[in-house]
Amino acid sequence: MSYKALALQLTCRSVNHCQTRDEAEALMLSSLDRIEQQIAASISYVGRDTLLVVVPEHFLTGFPIDESVDVWREKAALEMDGRVYEAISAMVQRQQIYFAGNAYEIDPYFPELYFQTSFIIGPNGDMLLRYRRLNSMYSPTPHDVWELYLDAYGYESLFPVARTNIGNLACIASEDILFPELARCLTIRGAEVLLHSTSETGSPLLTQKNIAKQARAIENMAYVVSANTAGVTGITLPGNSADSGSKVIDPKGMVLAEAGYGESLVANADIDLAALREFRQRPAPGNLMARQRFELYAESYTKNSVYPPSTLLSQPAERQHFVRTQQEVIKKLYS
Repeated sequence: MSYKALALQLTCRSVNHCQTRDEAEALMLSSLDRIEQQIAASISYVGRDTLLVVVPEHFLTGFPIDESVDVWREKAALEMDGRVYEAISAMVQRQQIYFAGNAYEIDPYFPELYFQTSFIIGPNGDMLLRYRRLNSMYSPTPHDVWELYLDAYGYESLFPVARTNIGNLACIASEDILFPELARCLTIRGAEVLLHSTSETGSPLLTQKNIAKQARAIENMAYVVSANTAGVTGITLPGNSADSGSKVIDPKGMVLAEAGYGESLVANADIDLAALREFRQRPAPGNLMARQRFELYAESYTKNSVYPPSTLLSQPAERQHFVRTQQEVIKKLYS
């Protein structure tokens, strides 16, 4: 099977300036209307075989700058069964696509926090998976409430893979692309196409994340579909700092398509599942996944705990706490 995947490069209209939840939600729904028009036009232009659309990180809200966790949760985090997700689901059904996005999300098990969540919704409007970002500098993650999170959802929830008729899909959020263990955990669970919603520096230089995207594709013999923002409006930072470079990368690390600056549909390419699966089944030096020897590394990880889990079980989720924790980690690593 072969189909088109589109990493749709969109301008993000932030809700930072909104004073109330209702004002922020109205802006989110307005943005979604505009995005649906762009998706429909893009499919018409690229072709009806465009079955997968990936949009950027926090595409409806932007990201917290000076806001505390409490303020951002109340203003910008989506309810898991709320009207914004309902509107996204309805859009996906109308467009008949697989849709991957990223949002800040409220979880009833953790009412004082929010999680940054990448998600996939299928053509019937159903939520196929939620992936909670696992590595973040200033935002809560499942690792920060480790024991309680595992009690609520189980270990396998950390690395979800959706088995669909367009392949086995998994999500990677933002800077998580820099952590190779994450992509590997998804791939050994069957992932074939890694969907990367990001909002990152646009530069003509080879950035860390762009190197990582190609590395993750090569290491895991997987497609990477990475959608970046086309700038962020409504914030005090320079609006076009996070712009350009949305791309589709094949399992050998070749960039098949890449967008320039501004809103763009240029990052679209064919996903050839039959060729991918044949590549993975072929005994050869290039079959890197089949040459993995996990036992070589397991003991090194189990004997060296660096970043402590569950730090938010006894501390509020404030920026200062995350900075202090990292300072302690640095002492462990380099003292």
